[in-house]
Amino acid sequence: MKQIISISLGNTKDDYEFATEFLGQQFTIKRIGTDGDVDIAADLLKQWDSEADAISMGGLNFTYAIGSSRAIEKQTRRVKSLKSQITSPVTTGEKLRRVSFEWAIRHIQFSLGNNYFNHTKVLFLSGLLSYNIAKVISEYTDNITFADPLFENGIPKFLNSLEDLEMYAKGMHDILEWVPSKRFASSAAPIRQWNDYLRRKAIQKANIIVVPTYNFYEYLKDCGLEELGGKTIITATVYEDRIQFLQERGVDVIIDCTPKILEQVVGFNVLEAMISAAMDIPLDAISEDDLLEIISVQHLDPRVIYPQGEFRRVNRFAFVIHPLSQEQLKKDPTIQLMSRFAPHGFMDAVEKIIAYSPPFVYSKVTGIKSPTGVECEGWLITVGGTPKQMLAHDAEFTYKRLLQAAKMAKRLGAQIMGLGAFTKVVGDAGKTVAKLADIPITTGNSYSASGALWAAADAVRRMGLIKVEKGKRLQAKTMVVGATGAIGSVCCRLLAMAFTDLYMIDVRHSKLLALKESILDETPDTKIEISTRADKYLADMDVIVTATSAGGGKSVIDIMRVKPGCVITDVARPLDLSAEDVAKRPDVLVIESGEILLPGDNVEMKDIGLPPRVAYACLAETIVLALEGRYEIFTIGRDIEWQKVKEIYKLGLKHGMRLAAISGVNGVFSDADIAEVARLAREARQLQVEEKSPKKKQSAGGR
Repeated sequence: MKQIISISLGNTKDDYEFATEFLGQQFTIKRIGTDGDVDIAADLLKQWDSEADAISMGGLNFTYAIGSSRAIEKQTRRVKSLKSQITSPVTTGEKLRRVSFEWAIRHIQFSLGNNYFNHTKVLFLSGLLSYNIAKVISEYTDNITFADPLFENGIPKFLNSLEDLEMYAKGMHDILEWVPSKRFASSAAPIRQWNDYLRRKAIQKANIIVVPTYNFYEYLKDCGLEELGGKTIITATVYEDRIQFLQERGVDVIIDCTPKILEQVVGFNVLEAMISAAMDIPLDAISEDDLLEIISVQHLDPRVIYPQGEFRRVNRFAFVIHPLSQEQLKKDPTIQLMSRFAPHGFMDAVEKIIAYSPPFVYSKVTGIKSPTGVECEGWLITVGGTPKQMLAHDAEFTYKRLLQAAKMAKRLGAQIMGLGAFTKVVGDAGKTVAKLADIPITTGNSYSASGALWAAADAVRRMGLIKVEKGKRLQAKTMVVGATGAIGSVCCRLLAMAFTDLYMIDVRHSKLLALKESILDETPDTKIEISTRADKYLADMDVIVTATSAGGGKSVIDIMRVKPGCVITDVARPLDLSAEDVAKRPDVLVIESGEILLPGDNVEMKDIGLPPRVAYACLAETIVLALEGRYEIFTIGRDIEWQKVKEIYKLGLKHGMRLAAISGVNGVFSDADIAEVARLAREARQLQVEEKSPKKKQSAGGR
């Protein structure tokens, strides 16, 4: 049985001794602490020389992974001196630590969906010590921050890129060590308090914090639930006291880069000593490739610990919104008050000024939780332009503001951003923004199309005016206005699968013909009519979908000519039908596309004109992709792949998305509201039948 002695500069209260098996051999492992006394450690090294198969030294601060390590050179020289005085192999764990750190990050990235670190916000409390981790994480995100100047030199400054850290490591931190004012600045109470405040705020803003093992508690001193709640901590050699410390402060995930292969948690120094003893060769003769092979074969994987007792993963998104009209601008109390007393034209001026304003965060969104256990949070970012102002400028005007919003989203830690309302219509419908933005972009049009038809199907069922037979197509007529558009074309394809008769309306003749030919190839038994005039067929339609994005609230159909009991789904933003027109026909059900009920009992989000927990389908698409970890360009441009419409629908169901209560211009439709529309529709239809009957005509002729 081989014996490993671990001599540590740490506390004696943490000593242990146990037997175990590793690499097919039996070991006894004994830890002896020295409470920081180097002389006692030296005596112990000599005492155990020749008696132990390998000796490891723990409780040391590792040398910097980059740059010089002037601050700990004295320790390094002392260790080398001690090693030279004994014959037994002495390990510190430094080589295994370097290899394991890189392996741990790559393993976590792959095992947790190959997207765990993508675009996330990472804070390194010491980039010089954690450079190996930083190099790997920088492959997945450049949203990284280093606190080295603050911790090393008391300077209230953070480094915001790997290049900045490398430049700092080339000598800047050594120069600062010799600056006389540094000692005074770090000891001055106001400056020290200010630096502590900056440290806590930086920790609070990050999603992931990388904490060195040495002086672990010093790095996190005075940090409580406000700073660490919901965070992911990357560190090494996580003993039970550290797990409890982080658990009490609300940490969700701990990634321990030191694999726990034994019942007892041991450091890299002990593992390195065991490898050296088991292979009967000095560690200096073992290459990094040899260590990687041992790590792989022996499954020396990093530990993922959930201190709160359950799996927790929080993904992040951003979504761009904007005011749809001057009336929405008046929701700001100040603007509303001023508009009452200001001269004519005041709101026009306000509308123009706000269009030039930089993006800002309107609301933080929290509490979204999928049945899979994955959670997400995000930010609604406002750009100031109304559709009228966007149309009054060239596309570059809106692109510039959307790219500013994307930069803001990235700084916040968002991993994907969605475009809402008119921002996904302007110019090339998201293609340019997706190409130039720092994070993936989606317009949400795939789920908008899916949600529109979801809502229409539910409305038809609840109205009860069309016979619905399970597994059979509806013997009814449906029309899509704006048929060749991004959402309209997909609606046509899906409605052709559900209805026997499809009417496609658009001003683009050639596109209509091409779309008709394509749909007939997919569903040849569908009767399809095309026209540039909606009013030609309005009176016969059972279901109408409007998807023109004409803007300005201009009605695209004459609602007075619509059949009683018709279900109209308005998926355009801004809406194709005005509130005034909708009010004229209480016997027609007009719904504003298909809004989605978000999963999670504690969803928090500012008012966006919908009931609590309810989101527009385009916003819901961004959330679904975030929950799924699909940080990719999903829907952009004016042509939507109907396969993606089906895919996002299935992903939505997987993550607990449900069709919300159908809403119209006056809010949510209750069952009683829909029943009343159906009653009025039946009465109107009966009246139409009576007016057309021969008996009615004879009576009129007699008079």
